[in-house]
Amino acid sequence: MAAGTHAHKPDYYVPAPSNWPMVGMISMAFSGFGAAMVVNQVAYGGWVLLLGFALLVYMMVGWFGTVIQESEAGSYNRKVDISFRWGMSWFIFSEVMFFASFFGALYYARVFTLPSLGDFDHKLLWPDFQATWPHTGPAGLVEDFTKIHAWPLPTVNTILLVTSGIWLTIAHHALRRGERAKTAFWLFMTLAFGVAFLFIQAYEYAHAYSELNLRLDSGIFGSTFFMLTGFHGFHVFVGAIMLTVVLLRVLKGHFKPDQHFAFEAAAWYWHFVDVVWIALYIVVYWL
Repeated sequence: MAAGTHAHKPDYYVPAPSNWPMVGMISMAFSGFGAAMVVNQVAYGGWVLLLGFALLVYMMVGWFGTVIQESEAGSYNRKVDISFRWGMSWFIFSEVMFFASFFGALYYARVFTLPSLGDFDHKLLWPDFQATWPHTGPAGLVEDFTKIHAWPLPTVNTILLVTSGIWLTIAHHALRRGERAKTAFWLFMTLAFGVAFLFIQAYEYAHAYSELNLRLDSGIFGSTFFMLTGFHGFHVFVGAIMLTVVLLRVLKGHFKPDQHFAFEAAAWYWHFVDVVWIALYIVVYWL
């Protein structure tokens, strides 16, 4: 090395060129065209859509695997960690706004539309309208249905999901103390309660369709109910996949007590799912 010079370590890790974004673009193209073909009943549309999903899973496994390898190799410094945290924060914020749109639709229907249609001025348009919730719409247009009560299944699910968040917090504190066995155990308990939640949700859906006649086309209540609970259930499923990957990494010896953002990111997501369910439980099942 020449006199007067010194080695300089970059402030920010710059990864090598990658093909994974291209794979993701191709998977999105197949998924988009496949979905359009399925909706329009085009032959082989389902296979095109399935190919798009398969490529998406392949891309996620490969890309995330590369990030894990880089993390375990010590390539990421504090600045990269901060960027990851900002990225996850904005992602969760986008999910907050996603659910806010459905809660907003439910709020508008109940607080503004329903009372407005019940006013005297609107009786000429709908003489026999009764401003009661849930409403089935004009006679004969929507079949009668029964609303799902908060007890017992939704309440049991609330207990399961909130408790799973407690188990996850215990696992996080154990990881910060370097207690890997306890971390794995409480992570497993979190997953077990999450999976139990999904099974109960599936049973509730089957019960709603077969015995309560509550379906997606059961007026504004049916559509908002299944959109809110359905998307929430999908987010629980995604969170369970994230926690499964984290658990496998813990068992392989990944993460350090002072450096484990992947664990924290999955925990943030799971706690967000908990909060959404509590709001959903109150607004949809109780009110």
